[in-house]
Amino acid sequence: MTIKDLFQSADWKTEKHVPVIDAPDKAKKGENIRLTVSVGREVPHPNKTEHHICWIDVFFHPHGEKFPYQLARLEFTTHGASVGGPDTSSVYTHPEGAVVFKTDKSGKILAVSYCNIHGLWENSKDLDVA
Repeated sequence: MTIKDLFQSADWKTEKHVPVIDAPDKAKKGENIRLTVSVGREVPHPNKTEHHICWIDVFFHPHGEKFPYQLARLEFTTHGASVGGPDTSSVYTHPEGAVVFKTDKSGKILAVSYCNIHGLWENSKDLDVA
């Protein structure tokens, strides 16, 4: 088994673990591109001490290049735990964040999320740059 065998994917509209990528389909060369990523849009993901999304990584893989570029790592570190025990805090982070980048090449936006119970989940979206 290799790490690529651990990645799971599905339709984010029916599976609560899949990262959702909101980004334009097209962009202009050199202009800022804003995207958001989240987990649990259609089917809410629990955000409890015992079951939560730890992080989402966002990459951009330009066409014709060997490796992707990591755009961001969004970490979600507050899931209701406090000195009183699990789920006793009134503070919970939500697995969602925004990233802004620019590029002169078309390519693929990739997102990976990690659930502390259900592991690694992936999604991607094409970006056409002209």
